[in-house]
Amino acid sequence: MDNEKIDKFKMESIDMTQENIEKIGHLFPNCITETRDKDGKLKKAVNFEMLKQMLSPETLAGDEAYEFTWAGKKASIVEANKPIRKTLRPCPEESVNWDSTENLYIEGDNLEVLKLLQESYLGKVKMIYIDPPYNTGHDFIYDDDFKMTDEEYAEEIGKIDQVGNKMVKNIDTNGRFHSDWCSMMYSRLMLARRFLTEDGVIFISIDENEVNSLKAICDELFGSSNFVAELIWAAGRKNDSKYISISHEYILCYFKNMQHIKAREIIWREKKQGLTDIYNEYFRLKQLHGDDYEKIEKELKKWFKDLPDGYPAKNHSHYNKVDENGIYFSDNISWPGGGGPKYPVIHPVTQKPVKIPSRGWLTGKETMEQWIKEGKVDFGRDENRVPTLKSYLKNREYSVPYSVFYKDGRASSKRLKELLGNKVFENPKDEDIIQRIIQFTGIDEDDIIMDCFSGSGTTAHAVFLANVVQKKRRHFILIQIPEIIDIKLTPARSASRKVAENAVKLLDVSNRPHNICEIGKERIRRAGRKIVEEHPEVADSLDIGFRVLKLDDSNMNDVYYNPSEYSQDLLSRMESNVKEDRTDLDLLFGCLLEWGLPLSLPYSSKKIEGCTVHNYNNGDLIACFDEEVPDDVIKEIAKQKPLRAVFRDSSFADSPSKINVGEIFKLLSPDTRVKVI
Repeated sequence: MDNEKIDKFKMESIDMTQENIEKIGHLFPNCITETRDKDGKLKKAVNFEMLKQMLSPETLAGDEAYEFTWAGKKASIVEANKPIRKTLRPCPEESVNWDSTENLYIEGDNLEVLKLLQESYLGKVKMIYIDPPYNTGHDFIYDDDFKMTDEEYAEEIGKIDQVGNKMVKNIDTNGRFHSDWCSMMYSRLMLARRFLTEDGVIFISIDENEVNSLKAICDELFGSSNFVAELIWAAGRKNDSKYISISHEYILCYFKNMQHIKAREIIWREKKQGLTDIYNEYFRLKQLHGDDYEKIEKELKKWFKDLPDGYPAKNHSHYNKVDENGIYFSDNISWPGGGGPKYPVIHPVTQKPVKIPSRGWLTGKETMEQWIKEGKVDFGRDENRVPTLKSYLKNREYSVPYSVFYKDGRASSKRLKELLGNKVFENPKDEDIIQRIIQFTGIDEDDIIMDCFSGSGTTAHAVFLANVVQKKRRHFILIQIPEIIDIKLTPARSASRKVAENAVKLLDVSNRPHNICEIGKERIRRAGRKIVEEHPEVADSLDIGFRVLKLDDSNMNDVYYNPSEYSQDLLSRMESNVKEDRTDLDLLFGCLLEWGLPLSLPYSSKKIEGCTVHNYNNGDLIACFDEEVPDDVIKEIAKQKPLRAVFRDSSFADSPSKINVGEIFKLLSPDTRVKVI
């Protein structure tokens, strides 16, 4: 550590453009040149012509290349790479189990929030699920029928509403209708990919309006070789179409690194749906009929037949035979494709050789004899019937997930209505589907699941459910812009107006602002309580809490940044570079973002000689934001040998005092990184 100069925080997100230039410079130093920015200062830049020559003996002629493009694509890339000077302010009073939870709920524009979280969660998210706006031609991109104000917004990103939210107006008469949506998605997916682990995966819900555009964007950003599947969710018939009833949606799935997945032989399997119902019926019949397997089989077949179409258990109606070992179906015992071994097999009753399948037996004679001994071969009444192999349900409970599945799209709305006491959100995503995805992808202990279009909080609910079923402790990061619920902007007699009115009534009971984030947080609170009530055995182990953080302007006064190269004389004249309304907790979490630390770890505070000292995650960072911190306090902090220490710039009366801090840490904790804000 340079004792004469303690580093200052930049208090802005990373500049991805400069980061990318540095990476190119390491590989191809001859491709890096210098240019001047708008202020006339020198900065590094890429000589793209030289880079082309370094990468290929041939270059593309003209602008012809296979690519997916639109008006505004280049601008969306620039927007994603731009650093921002903002922060996340903690809100313990709106959180649940603030001190112990490892879940995060973040309010703000997801593009800006993703920029801020990069350092803390780069390559640490195992799964991303998002349900972005479907671009159906409603007034605003967020297709939830909750409107904001009726003020006029600019066509491009950058204008804000009355509470500071950046939004994009995108009506279907807009000449850039598809382009604006593509730009919105491209910049966010570009950032989202950076969060995934090497074995991470992203799922994106979409409908027919933009599925092709989304697939092209994802092929470019994630690589077409990392495409896994296009899941088709049949959600139920709609009768409001003039031509074809479109009753399905899509879920696109991409790995971060398919080669990594293959090298580690990672596979996905899921437990078949409806098995519990089958087992329950089997045990009921067994209690009723004992070992009379013929009666059990007869009634089990009737039970399957009477199940309604679409009922999960009905998909396994071929498991309709029983013996002393359980439920099974008669599987083929012949060699696939032909050419299998042929040898005599004796019928256990008639003692005559049974009919040999034309393709030969599935296995050799020795294994066949073992199967017969174990009761796994199902013989007919006599030798004239080819035997079958008993395939027991208990041994076939898992299968490869199907790309096409049915789930009534109305069910999730009904469950959410019951949970919140009224219909307060239109078309929420189904928590059962997201729970299913979490479970079959093998998301493991302490893995993180992110949703940056969190809406009603469905993903958090799904994480709770999956954790209960599989007895694991996974964590979530949810991001949602606090879009205003404005009743005035919905037609007086429309269903949307009624939903908005219900939402406002719900929020008024607890005196909460009228925005979608409040609906989401209330849903998560109630879902957590309901699950604990239904599963008291997990009450002590299940994390149903969440830390609320809100996007806001920087903790620092503007004078702190302008000019960027300031004199010591200027600093001495400044009363404080920290905004008056910012608390120690605000400053602490701002430092966590700057230093790239997770935002969900435990911390404590204590008084040392009248100064408040914050200890984050047992010494990962120790901070004191008091004015004129005494040397004795500095020494006590240094004695704890933290990895990082941070103070206010105004914690030191003058430059000699600051130099003295460096000397103290050099003596007592030389490996500690010390910074000031």
